Amino acid sequence: MSSILVINSGSSSLKYSLIDIEDETELAAGLIERIGQDASAIRHTVRPAAGAGAATTMLDATYDSEQQLADHDAAFAVMLEQFAAHGPLLDEHPPVAVGHRVVHGGARFYAPTLVTPNVEEQIEELAVLAPLHNPANLAGIVAAKAVFSDVPHVAVFDTAFHQTLPPAAYTYAIDAELAAAHRVRRYGFHGTSHQFVSESAAAFLGRDLGTLRQLVFHLGNGASVTAVDGGRSVETSMGLTPLEGLVMGTRSGDLDPAALVHLSRRAGYSIDDLDALLNKRSGLQGLAGRSDMRDILAGRESGDQAATLAFDVYIHRLRAYAGAYIAQLGGVDVISFTAGVGENAATVRAEAMATLGFAGVVIDAGRNAARERGIRRISADTSSVAVLVVPTNEELEIARQTSRLL
Repeated sequence: MSSILVINSGSSSLKYSLIDIEDETELAAGLIERIGQDASAIRHTVRPAAGAGAATTMLDATYDSEQQLADHDAAFAVMLEQFAAHGPLLDEHPPVAVGHRVVHGGARFYAPTLVTPNVEEQIEELAVLAPLHNPANLAGIVAAKAVFSDVPHVAVFDTAFHQTLPPAAYTYAIDAELAAAHRVRRYGFHGTSHQFVSESAAAFLGRDLGTLRQLVFHLGNGASVTAVDGGRSVETSMGLTPLEGLVMGTRSGDLDPAALVHLSRRAGYSIDDLDALLNKRSGLQGLAGRSDMRDILAGRESGDQAATLAFDVYIHRLRAYAGAYIAQLGGVDVISFTAGVGENAATVRAEAMATLGFAGVVIDAGRNAARERGIRRISADTSSVAVLVVPTNEELEIARQTSRLL
């Protein structure tokens, strides 16, 4: 059995997954939150398949605890304790490699990359483009290498899938020399999710990935849409940072940059004030005081005007991007929804697609409303475009890319 340990290290969290890459089953997964705070929350889940002879009807076994953890080194030690106490035993499923999620790879990293001291230096250097993410990703790499020193470590970059963007798509229309000097361009994010979903959609439909024009809507607290032509990202909504594009939970998405100049001059906002406004006090949160789409939908149902406006703005932006990207692709064959909102909010899917009849999109209301697990079709049989719900699995995609590299 060949197992790959996948690590997603955040500034105060550690998410991990142990995957048997031979049959692509998850053996165990865990999340350690509030690292460096008074009480860190620890959750370790063992999948039934990890036990010898486990029946398919068995449920996951989840173990919750709390403990004070000073840093990521301490979190990795606790992760090992969880495997030892609750399984599966790493001696029986030794990782042959560790795959790491890294948010920003700039224009340098276009594929999964073996971690070397030079790569670590470049990840640190690119932290200027992702100050909240890359330092935490690097801390996870350093801590993991100390524990798993005898296996290769592979960095899988959120931005890598979008390195196929053409210059017309990634270039901003500002002073060219200034942009080049400071690496200002569109990079795109959620790349592992967009790649996984677009490939899964093609496999589900039994179609050749290379022939399909696809839109993938990754709608979670962070949200992005990507146009995928023949398996290659050709347009995506997030830009230099994950702030651009769609309306998100707490992020504004697209905004006239002159609004920031105006707020600086008239309201006295500093650079840090503007950064906090756009990333933490905007989007659904800024419009309705609630960042969770479930709360927005409930408010809309009860007649809350702020929630209704927030929903309408959210949908307006989805439709605008759908139309623009269909035009860029010259038509569309498949549209997929994924992530928390995309997979669970039938109303969002229905409203986002409601005006796309001109492109051949017809939604089946019953299929869309059904709450089923797994990949499924929500378009009508008469629809010339396949509209799907595709649960994303970024951990599996990272494991796949790690395995391919090795």
